[in-house]
Amino acid sequence: MKDSIFINLGATNHAKGIREENDYYATDTIAGKLLLEVEPDLNNIWECACGEGHLAKVFDEAGKLGKATDLVDRGYRTVDNFLLNTESYHNGDIVTNPPYKYAQEFVAHALSKVDEDRKVCMFLKVLFLEGQNRKDLFTKHPPKTIYVSSSRINCAKNGDFKTYNSGAIAYAWYT
Repeated sequence: MKDSIFINLGATNHAKGIREENDYYATDTIAGKLLLEVEPDLNNIWECACGEGHLAKVFDEAGKLGKATDLVDRGYRTVDNFLLNTESYHNGDIVTNPPYKYAQEFVAHALSKVDEDRKVCMFLKVLFLEGQNRKDLFTKHPPKTIYVSSSRINCAKNGDFKTYNSGAIAYAWYT
């Protein structure tokens, strides 16, 4: 019983099976659609951890996508290591579901690449609010808005929505 509780909560150190090497957990497209409903002014979006393009395709269909990149070539757009990207800034908004093990680094790097009038929107576990290591980040850059869906949104290991369900984990858009 104890193991099943940890698995349902998605605790990495207690989960059965091996986590995806590059922390690739694709986001259900509904997350992108919901974000655009509450943030309709997003534009020239850089989806910087696009995986197979689940979110990027939503933004592209809405005419909002500027570019989409990922560390690994998963057959969608351009290969680029966002955390090592040296562009001085992005003239648009940065929106992604970052690899959770690098989420704090993605948030900080994204904030350094956009003008004050642009947005950084990160799809993260609600648990991201916890943790002493993020205190400095939240002190310097508190989220302006946190959108939590009234129903759980699925993220699927390796983009396999048929066999992987993360429904026990609550996610939110942090802007």
